[in-house]
Amino acid sequence: PAVDIISAIEFDKTGDHLATGDRGGRVVLFERTDTKDHGVPRRDLERMEYPIGRHPEFRYKTEFQSHEPEFDYLKSLEIEEKINKIRWCQTANGALFLLSTNDKTIKFWKVQEKKVKKISDMNLDPSKAVGNGSIASSSTPKHCLANGGSPDRSYNYLGNDFSFPPGGLPSLRLPVVVVTSQETNLVARCRRVYAHAHDYHINSVSNN
Repeated sequence: PAVDIISAIEFDKTGDHLATGDRGGRVVLFERTDTKDHGVPRRDLERMEYPIGRHPEFRYKTEFQSHEPEFDYLKSLEIEEKINKIRWCQTANGALFLLSTNDKTIKFWKVQEKKVKKISDMNLDPSKAVGNGSIASSSTPKHCLANGGSPDRSYNYLGNDFSFPPGGLPSLRLPVVVVTSQETNLVARCRRVYAHAHDYHINSVSNN
């Protein structure tokens, strides 16, 4: 499809990460893998006098939707989501930062690994669950009036709005959650948007 055509591509300073933008407004990140296997830094490879016999290898890292199609009603102008340029910014605390822009809007993205907890077990009986987390119980009075009142006056009343059943309150079971594993996922968050500041189309972007 036409939305999958690459419209922007950029390496970071280290050469270990590659970012591509397409006509559909998506940014796809790739990570270099062959340097991790051999442990030879890029600077050492550049100092070698003989050419490198193998090409660098990159694997898919993550992708996110950077831009959406817009419409400028003041100028009657349709702004497409195509990525025109990508620029890498300085990394910090293991997170990746980059700028992406279409014709009118520049966005500043932060891509970072986040640990996602997975629940493996809960001590709730699904057969007794009703709705909104409530538990069905046979000890609940069947004929209840408004404000907690009941036609059965055999209960010991502490007040007008609260009563104890003859057998006491049923046992209260608190939920216990067991978390076994924590998966690491890459999360892309837009930290800042620079919009409505350009009269003409943006062809390139840089940071200082």
